[in-house]
Formats: sequence, C-alpha cells, structure tokens
Amino acid sequence: MPNEPPIQGLINVMAALRDPETGCPWDKEQDFVSIAPYTIEEAYEVRAAIASGDPLVLKDELGDLLFQVVYHARMAEERGWFKFDDVAETIKGKMIRRHPHVFGEEAARSSAGQTAAWEAQKAAERAAQAQHGALDGVAEALPALRRAQKLTSRAARVKFDWPNAEAVLDKMDEEVAELKAELGEAKPERIADELGDMLFVMVNLARKLGQDAETCLEGANAKFIRRFGRVEALLAANGKTPRDSTLDEMEDLWAKAKKEGL
Repeated sequence: MPNEPPIQGLINVMAALRDPETGCPWDKEQDFVSIAPYTIEEAYEVRAAIASGDPLVLKDELGDLLFQVVYHARMAEERGWFKFDDVAETIKGKMIRRHPHVFGEEAARSSAGQTAAWEAQKAAERAAQAQHGALDGVAEALPALRRAQKLTSRAARVKFDWPNAEAVLDKMDEEVAELKAELGEAKPERIADELGDMLFVMVNLARKLGQDAETCLEGANAKFIRRFGRVEALLAANGKTPRDSTLDEMEDLWAKAKKEGL
C-alpha cells in the first residue's frame, strides 16, 4: 500500500516472499537454522560499514540486518509463536525496565553506574529464568574469541580473575611451556587442548588491557593483508611471485613493508 509505514511495508514484503503459493521458492524453503548464518553475516557487515565511515553503506547494511529480524519474526508467526510487533514490544519493555533513571523516577546515573545497574538487571532477569550460574546466558553462537571474553568478564564480576595484566603474562609463559612439552608427543588432541588454553589466556590478556580480542585479531588480519600484498607487489616488480621466491627473500620484503608503515 502506498501510504503504509516503511516497517509495515517490509513486513508485507517478507510475507509475500514466504507465501506458500506465490512466494519465492528459495525463501519458502528456509527455516531458522538455514537463515541463522546470514543473520550473523549481516551483523558483521554492519560492523564493517561502521568501520568504513560511509553513512550510505551503513544505511544499506542496517537495512539488511533489519530484514533478518523481519525474516525470523515471519517464520515465528507462521508457527504461531509471535509476530514482529511482539518482538518490538518485548525489547521496548526490556529497555524501559533497564533504564529507570530515564523512564522512571530513579536518580540519574553516570556511565559506569549505568553499566553496573544494567548488569544487575540482567542478572535478575537470568535468575527469573532459572539461570543462576555466573556464566549462564552467554550465547554459544558467538565467535569463540568474543565468547571467551564474555565468559571471563562474567567470571571477573564474581572476583575470579587475575589481579593484573602481568599475572596473565606469567600464565601465558606457563601455557607456552606446556605446549612445548606436548610437541614431543605430537598428539593432535593434546596439542589442540594446549593451543586452546593459550588462546584463552590471550583473550584474558586483551580484557585486562582494556582491549577487545576480536577487534585486535581483525586488526592483525588487516595488517597481514596489507603487508603481504606489498610483498607480492615488490616481487611482481622483479617479475617474480611468492611461489618462485625463497622465504628469505619474502622476509626481507616483509621487513621493507613494515618499515614503510604498512
């Protein structure tokens, strides 16, 4: 309809795509499991759009992410579970409950005070849902680095934590020694276990230093791409490729790329 609110128009488009008789064959075949990877991908696309600083790209990606919410809500409605309006109403109520200093009569809070109150409210909500453990409710679907950081942050709230970053570095030395000890046996399952411990400690180190482990690794990925691309370009200038170059040659060019600030 020409004068319908944009969100209702999007809901109607989704309903048409899922129509059993006239809908899109691909869309009709999807379910929560098959769509979930796209939802996660779109969330990361939003993050990339934010990093790009381009508002038009961000607008487009936010639309893609919103469509994912509408998609899931439509599938739930088909099963008689809930509708999109129920999703919106639920999050609206949750935000009002968690911000009594804005929507109620509670005194104003600082940012730190709000963070503490927010966590207390979430803890109360988890308790109401019979989630009593400090680690309950940390989504299993999160990327491993991000989930590890959330898990250790939760543990730290109940005082299960290293006193400082230096103590984490000491633990890292211990984990490196344990991995070295396993290399002699070369048992894949033991090596995987020790590597996991090392990564977990690194996530803790990022947290103690006030860093996000996932963001740090993304930055390292981007840096590696820039520097290796420069190595390839320098080799190409001499009519070579990485495949027909020695490791020493490439390491020299890597050092050059690093000096160039890449």
